[in-house]
Amino acid sequence: MLNPTLTTLTPEETPGTRTEPAKVDPIKTATGIYVSIHGHFYQPPRENPYLDAIERQPSASPFHDWNERIYHECYRPNAYARIFNDSGEVVGIVNNYEYLSFNIGATLMTWLERYDREVYNRILEADCKSAERLNGHGNAIAQVYNHIIIPLANERDKYTQIRWGKEDFRSRFGRDPEGMWLAETAVDYPTLEVLIAEGIKFIILAPSQAQRCRVIPRDQETETDWIEVGGAQIDPTRPYRCFLPDPQGGEDRQSIDIFFYDGPISRDMGFDDLLNNSHNLLGRLGLAIQGDGRPSQLLSVATDGETFGHHKGGTEKCLAYAFVSEFPKHGWTVTNFAHYLSISPPSWEVQLKPVTAWSCAHGVDRWQDDCGCGGGGGWHQKWRRPLRESLNWLRDQLTEIYEEQGRHLFLDPWQARDEYIKIVRDRSPENIDCFFRHHQIRPLTPLEEVDGLRLLEMQRHSLLMYTSCGWFFEELSRPEGVQILRYAARAIELAGDVAGVQLEREFIARLALAPSNVETFKDGAGVYRDLVQTDQISLEQVAAHYAISGLFTSYGPQQRVYCYDAYQRDYQLQRMGPLTLGVGQLQLVSEITRESVDLVFAVLHLGGWDFHCSIQPFTGRRAYTQMKEHLFGVLQEASAAHAILAMNEHFDGKSYNLRDLFAEERHRIMRLLSQETLMRLDQLYSQVYRDNYGIMMGFHRDELPVPKELQVAAEIALGHRCMESVLGLEQELGNAQADGQVMSAHLGELEAIATEAEHTRCHLYLPEATVILERSIWRSLWDLLHQVQPELLEADIQRLERLIAVGQRLNLGLSLERSQELYFYWLTGQLDRHGLPSVDTHMASGSAESFAISPGDPVQLRRLLLLGQTLRVHVTPQLEQLR
Repeated sequence: MLNPTLTTLTPEETPGTRTEPAKVDPIKTATGIYVSIHGHFYQPPRENPYLDAIERQPSASPFHDWNERIYHECYRPNAYARIFNDSGEVVGIVNNYEYLSFNIGATLMTWLERYDREVYNRILEADCKSAERLNGHGNAIAQVYNHIIIPLANERDKYTQIRWGKEDFRSRFGRDPEGMWLAETAVDYPTLEVLIAEGIKFIILAPSQAQRCRVIPRDQETETDWIEVGGAQIDPTRPYRCFLPDPQGGEDRQSIDIFFYDGPISRDMGFDDLLNNSHNLLGRLGLAIQGDGRPSQLLSVATDGETFGHHKGGTEKCLAYAFVSEFPKHGWTVTNFAHYLSISPPSWEVQLKPVTAWSCAHGVDRWQDDCGCGGGGGWHQKWRRPLRESLNWLRDQLTEIYEEQGRHLFLDPWQARDEYIKIVRDRSPENIDCFFRHHQIRPLTPLEEVDGLRLLEMQRHSLLMYTSCGWFFEELSRPEGVQILRYAARAIELAGDVAGVQLEREFIARLALAPSNVETFKDGAGVYRDLVQTDQISLEQVAAHYAISGLFTSYGPQQRVYCYDAYQRDYQLQRMGPLTLGVGQLQLVSEITRESVDLVFAVLHLGGWDFHCSIQPFTGRRAYTQMKEHLFGVLQEASAAHAILAMNEHFDGKSYNLRDLFAEERHRIMRLLSQETLMRLDQLYSQVYRDNYGIMMGFHRDELPVPKELQVAAEIALGHRCMESVLGLEQELGNAQADGQVMSAHLGELEAIATEAEHTRCHLYLPEATVILERSIWRSLWDLLHQVQPELLEADIQRLERLIAVGQRLNLGLSLERSQELYFYWLTGQLDRHGLPSVDTHMASGSAESFAISPGDPVQLRRLLLLGQTLRVHVTPQLEQLR
């Protein structure tokens, strides 16, 4: 049972003479019930520190990595959250970010910006729209840059983390942040002091972090009693002001405002069935309303943003319906913390416990001690304290190096570090040059600029190595712990490059004091040696990657290899029988540090998976030419042994092979090298399938299990035929002079394959085919809606419907979401001139105003609307208009 919406009596009203109250705009005046649901969207940084890219993570299969998997399960679904009717048809598409209060970690936003600009821009657009709706107060708030536990950071790192978080936010959202999310909501008073100094207006905390509260005294003579709320008993329906301790007792005390989210409801959102439907959510929130006659109250909850779709599949739909239907229907105003603060400033103050975080019952010991939080399976966390101390030691060593070397380059090294975030956001040569003009102590040489960038990168990695995830779980050797050690290793390497100091040996010795739960590693030193040092990458490895992959790719004069620019100064390739030899001169330039190296390489492919690649510095044109002529001369003998001996004469004997390629390219080449073998196997399995088709059907008729060998042969044979047809269909769709008969032939073949798969009870697992079919359906629909040819309309629609039907018959797990979105926005007149969504929509009204389809031929128009039914979009109101 929901508590009633709050109402108040005006001063003129008396019992028995109630008058109709004047309408009050809840956006401008605090009146009634407000709801703020906050999503903390964050993923730990997963990029390889040497490549500035995330490598494949098998545990995220079938996706490339965990960022990509959660993107498909959460980040994109919340940008295009569906609202369905009782028949399962789409009646609305909601951008949940327009209604959620949210923060998105800077490292995650950087990945989103690279991976999908459409969703990235939709998030930015949502903030703008929420600001328009809520008197200039957008939904987005900032976050400390890379999720470090701020109370455990030294003062300088506190400032940099907050300043980087602000600048990253400003560069994306085009405004200064009003609020900031603290990693794990970890806070103490020194942290508040820095936040206040940096102009942050409010933060969000857990109710367990408050110690006591009271009404703010009106003057010094009026004292109000403190109320102890240390057991998470603070009222979360109002904002609070927190004053910094002032030993002088002055009147102008510095302060910051704090919202405490409702703990029980937030916990139920994450761990119960509260998000199963919007009615449950509404009812649970309604129970939190205080019936004490206040003019307004704020129902605020906060949880990991990944709850909405990743941890709890499909729950973004619950949010969408609650935002645009359930809450408004009950007179509740969807708001954010900044807006509510602007219309309802705190009348209460709060004092916090000394140092706390939401996810640790022992202050912040989860990130520095064996406190038991995050443990499991009987494993200890005795490694936490030595890990923290080892990193603190390393940070202090790096600080000395940075100050000593940096004072020769920068006017103020620490101001340069604080503003280095501008380069992290934009590494263009023009921006880097501008940065140096502003911060250099004098005009720097190119080599000095490289050293300056190395120093700043060293400091960036010294911040990244404190990412909180490294301590959060039960074991140091988990991916999160290994990742922060990788950042430490990169910082150590950069320190050696710029200052010639060797810190790694001492660092490893200190890590040896961190006992691992895994016997294989024994301690942190073992983890570092086995999982960190083995992944370090040199420029020679980048060159070897380029050289080997160049045998299978035609590289141009300039080629991007992860965060390196590869300039091909010379390259020659020759084949002799089974041997292939490539020799070249290459310049590699790091986008991040501008360091450059000139190398020569020779790579010999002996056939199959055998490669022999050698790298050495370029020592001059004459020596390079002589080496090249000699190697190609030896190749004429067609002897692999002689070719390798000749290579060793010119190089230092160290060689690289296929295993030394970075994972993505290695896997691509492995697939290429396997194609011939797989083709022969496909032919063999196809022959087995054809020869034994009648036998298989006999087993099925008698309801007997088909021999495994025959079933596997059938699935492989049909899968191979399916992929060939899908690829042919895609190629034809991409052809400007596409032949309808050829496309129909491909479709007919797919329909035949689907029939055979049904008869033989084959299950085809073809994720690549699924992606291609989804893309083909979207492309066909786009062409249909934007390049309408009346005389071909019926044929085009029939072909599209056949494509959808056969994809579903093949049981490939086809998703029509993007095609649904395209059709829905076209139906409601919300596509821009490029055929992309121009604005967000709440609910498809079906009114004449929203029915933005050119009347044209009613028969053809009806046919287009019936296509919407195939796509499971609600078109009944529009169809009724044609009757």
